[in-house]
Amino acid sequence: SYFKHENELLLLSGRRYDVFLSFRGEDTRDNFTSHLFAALRRKRIKIFIDEEANRGDEISLALLNAIEGSKISVVIFSKNYASSKWCLDELVKILESKNLSGQMVVPVFYHVHPSDVRNQTGSFGDAFVKLEKQFKELPEKVHKWSGALTEASNISGWDSTNM
Repeated sequence: SYFKHENELLLLSGRRYDVFLSFRGEDTRDNFTSHLFAALRRKRIKIFIDEEANRGDEISLALLNAIEGSKISVVIFSKNYASSKWCLDELVKILESKNLSGQMVVPVFYHVHPSDVRNQTGSFGDAFVKLEKQFKELPEKVHKWSGALTEASNISGWDSTNM
């Protein structure tokens, strides 16, 4: 059957999705992200989008596998992206996949300036002040998140403030 053949190809390629979308739901789920998702679906692009509302403390194995199993990750940076440790953990994993297996990463700066993401200023700076307090026993975790934001913001992407 086609399904069996498709699964065999997935095992050979190691990729289950064309695109993984990383986004802060409260900022973009009902506007930019939903429109992007619909446009990609119309083109028959296989997309992973995490729609779970109730999340635990740690990023799930299924989500880690979805990131690893994607050809491209689109990271939608928005005002509250850095206030979510879940989003930041996704970003760290996305950049690991980029550096280990060559996954393409496309940052989208949705109503935020790339320099705020890069330097953790503006709303990103406010979020990091809170994270540093919340994770004062784990400064290496906060440092890893900060480094991931800086690295991702230096990748050529799409800036909505230039439209």
